[in-house]
Amino acid sequence: MYIPELYKNENQEEINAFLQKNSFGILVNRTNGKLWATHIPLELDKNENGKSILFGHISKENPQWESFESDANVLAIFSGPHSYISSSWYEKENVPTWNYIAVHVYGKIKIMEGDAVVASLKKLTDKYEQNSENPVRVEELSSKTMRQTAGIVAFEIEIESIEAVKKMSQNRNEKDYQNIISELEKTKETTAIEVANMMKKCPF
Repeated sequence: MYIPELYKNENQEEINAFLQKNSFGILVNRTNGKLWATHIPLELDKNENGKSILFGHISKENPQWESFESDANVLAIFSGPHSYISSSWYEKENVPTWNYIAVHVYGKIKIMEGDAVVASLKKLTDKYEQNSENPVRVEELSSKTMRQTAGIVAFEIEIESIEAVKKMSQNRNEKDYQNIISELEKTKETTAIEVANMMKKCPF
């Protein structure tokens, strides 16, 4: 991913927090000679060797998994808050742009089997059910329901490298910067306000 130096994010703690909060990503690989992408939750974790991984699963009917063993190289893409930035918000004439946060994770994928599949489903379910009034527990599901796991392919991705971009108007002067925040808030659009809140946290 092309990242101008000014917008490169190498704060691993911040990147990890982003991945945990924005875990619905896009898994990309080469399948049957063409690029293939699937939109799924991909959860950050550590494996038994203490190495950073992403784990998830896809439907067995999805042909993407058929290439996991022949070519283990995959890319996982995660996006965060983003918004159009009008150059009318600047002191001086310039071109409009876009503020955004994104992370690309590169790694090697490996298919899970047996108890590891159920363990990964439990971790995923526990994370997203924690605020439910009547949370679903994998260990409480009937054997009939759990037979549906035969229709998925679970996997883990051992992370090899991460590229992260945080483009939040770092190239603007302080007056422009504060004005952008103000104008984003005026839009009353959810993503624009998220960008404004993110900019408030970023040191100018």
